[in-house]
Amino acid sequence: MAIEDQLIAFGLMHFLQQHEAPLATFEQLARVHEPDYIKAIHAASPKEGTVHLDQDTVMTPSTLQAALRAAGAVVLATDLVIEQKVANAFCAIRPPGHHAESAKAMGFSFFNNIAVGAAHALQHHGLSRVAIADFDVHQGNGTVEMFKDNPQVMVCSTYQHPFYPYHDVASNEHIINVPLPAGTDGAAFREAVTQHWLPALEKFQPEMILISAGFDAHREDDMSHFKLVEADYAWVTDQLMKVADKYAQGRIVSVLEGGYELHALGRSAAAHIKVLSGL
Repeated sequence: MAIEDQLIAFGLMHFLQQHEAPLATFEQLARVHEPDYIKAIHAASPKEGTVHLDQDTVMTPSTLQAALRAAGAVVLATDLVIEQKVANAFCAIRPPGHHAESAKAMGFSFFNNIAVGAAHALQHHGLSRVAIADFDVHQGNGTVEMFKDNPQVMVCSTYQHPFYPYHDVASNEHIINVPLPAGTDGAAFREAVTQHWLPALEKFQPEMILISAGFDAHREDDMSHFKLVEADYAWVTDQLMKVADKYAQGRIVSVLEGGYELHALGRSAAAHIKVLSGL
């Protein structure tokens, strides 16, 4: 609602298509998650009250449906973009997904939404190279765990370190981890993207880019200790669009991850979408 309010305030809503997110299927989830894990998440869904999968990953009676639709949104967005029915897409979804590992829920995440979309692009649509760019303030440990041995997927990530989830994963040719210290501002973030992400993406030449768009690195968001502002999110969006235009026929699917100060979240997402939409 915070994002939609800002899209209306910015006058963007009239220029955007809106789609209802479908439920992800077992087959779509099982491309990246263990079948027994998917079954366990379904079995854990409570009829009333709450179930804690860990200290901060909690299910209510509505959670399973929301999580299935979050993953399903990315599948639908991937279809729409690859089939050229839209230029690009932003998935305004919760719960987030990039902390979910192949057999583990954590960090508010149940299914790894962006990984489900990347696997769908590869296995259903036959793409050969998909890049994931993650500017959430937390490392997308689940995304890295799923694709660390798959050279078809490049994962570029900036994140605060040391910080949750406290995973120290070595980079390789297709896993580009860029840990940054508390207090990182827009200038340092832009330098990291310019020095590390962009050369790697140029070499990889992705056929599609998916964005883990977490806005919790905003200076107003007390979840972290970064100092990014809306202009930084607009800048990195523009940089990724240039790579997509050069190698991927402009194909981008952006997926909401973190962002917990609602005013900053709404403004940042609207700035991001404004660039994606060419407005």
